Amino acid sequence: MSDTALLEIRFFTTRPGTRAEFDRVSRDGTVPLMRRCGIEVLAHGPMLNDDDGYCLVRVFESEQDRLARGGSMYETDEWKDVYEEPVTAMMADYRTAVIEVPRHAVHAYASALLS
Repeated sequence: MSDTALLEIRFFTTRPGTRAEFDRVSRDGTVPLMRRCGIEVLAHGPMLNDDDGYCLVRVFESEQDRLARGGSMYETDEWKDVYEEPVTAMMADYRTAVIEVPRHAVHAYASALLS
């Protein structure tokens, strides 16, 4: 295992008036689905500085892992049958940033969230 991990930070812009539902679907549906697919979700939630903004932070071992594991969720029947249409309808846009961070920092943050 490397001393570094990749953080994938997704910045979503939801359509006006849909962010609360986007958050509910994320908390109750898509984030648990990601975790069942083996994706480590470090944080997610409404942005404090943007009324239509939502952020999702995920952790991956490598770029290859990010592409394979990140894409695996979108191949599930659950995503296709339950979430794809309503989630994409609530999204106006999104951007993805990927940065390399020390693995110990990821573990420290995750531990702090659990305490």
